[in-house]
Amino acid sequence: MDKTNDCNQTRRNNLKILGVLILVLALVLGLQAYNSRGQGEDGRGSLAFAPLEKLKNSLGIGSNQGETFTDQNGTTVRVVNEDSQVINVVEKASPAVVSIVASAEVPRLEQCYQNSPLFDNLPPGFEGFFDMPSLCERGTELKQVGAGTGFVVSADGYIMTNKHVVEDPSAEYTVILNDKDNQGKKVNAKVLARDPNNDIAVLKIDMNNLPYLAFGDSEKIKVGQTAIAIGYSLGEFANTVSKGVVSGLSRSIIAGGSASGPERLRGLIQTDAAINPGNSGGPLLDIAGNVIGMNVAMANAQSIGFTIPANEVRAAYDEVKQSGKITADEIPFIGVRYVPINRAIKNDNNLPYDYGMFVSRGQRQTDVAVMPGSPAETAGLAENDIILEADGKQLNEGYTLADVIANHKPGDEIELKIYHKGEEKKIKLKLGIKE
Repeated sequence: MDKTNDCNQTRRNNLKILGVLILVLALVLGLQAYNSRGQGEDGRGSLAFAPLEKLKNSLGIGSNQGETFTDQNGTTVRVVNEDSQVINVVEKASPAVVSIVASAEVPRLEQCYQNSPLFDNLPPGFEGFFDMPSLCERGTELKQVGAGTGFVVSADGYIMTNKHVVEDPSAEYTVILNDKDNQGKKVNAKVLARDPNNDIAVLKIDMNNLPYLAFGDSEKIKVGQTAIAIGYSLGEFANTVSKGVVSGLSRSIIAGGSASGPERLRGLIQTDAAINPGNSGGPLLDIAGNVIGMNVAMANAQSIGFTIPANEVRAAYDEVKQSGKITADEIPFIGVRYVPINRAIKNDNNLPYDYGMFVSRGQRQTDVAVMPGSPAETAGLAENDIILEADGKQLNEGYTLADVIANHKPGDEIELKIYHKGEEKKIKLKLGIKE
């Protein structure tokens, strides 16, 4: 064995141990000096030399409230993280968010026994022997038939919600309050107005000194900004909170869930904040707690919900506040029933185009394709025609005839390119007034 090599190896090991000890000692001395410099003459921690734990606290790391600290220039700064701000918004907004319950008289059904027609004309003494169990109507009873959300917009009890939440004129509507002084209190609500052109309604309860929400300017919102939704989720979980971002602007959808049938809504805000059944009519808030929209619908997909912009909601409220009603603007109409064509509809109906509006009748006999006496009939449109373009722009699932009409007024003339009896041609049509 080579003793010289053993000695050299031992010396190297000793030098390594000594180096580690020196490094540890330097770190200890450095930390002590670092902490001693963390206090200025006035005892305030400087951001540049603050201890690590103090710096974490000052920045609100691990804290929901954030903290105030003074930087090295003597400036007082308050840093609040996003979680803290969302919590503050929810705490301030939730008292003004209410649950809305719709109740109506419905048949009271009870079990009973009725004679089966198979056993008519039984001999005396056998009556009722072969009666079958059934359900019989025994008058009516008041039961909950729907639920949604609303939010208070004035201290004297004006509440905004969706029209489809309160669309039944024969129903009774109860508002369940959520503020500290009235937690869980149920109050009868009066429907003051339903917007004929949008899914907006205004309610009023006989209360004062209520907490309420302020409207923001929905024209200024940006895609990507934080969005907070609060609502009566599933008609069971009051004031459920979800958070996301504004995912898109100026969206158009066909919304169901209304007794009057599907409704096309335009100019909507899209968000990935969860919108569930029961959230309808609830507020969508920005990070400052202002209402930027009213939740109206969810898509048949995850993380896609839609909201009516706050400026439209506020306009409806202002009009009701001033006049007691929402004035119906004159709505243009063409008087034609159609289906937007896609590849599947083209194949199913053996059509020559995979775009355009296919003029067709509905399922009921009274659902005619072209309304008699309408502008469409006057212009020569007929069942099985295809409207290919309007005002020079191609029509498809994303841009329908309804979108074109919405940008016009009654009396305006539009030019349509149509496929009629095997040939393309252009016609002009003057829009009428929807009754």
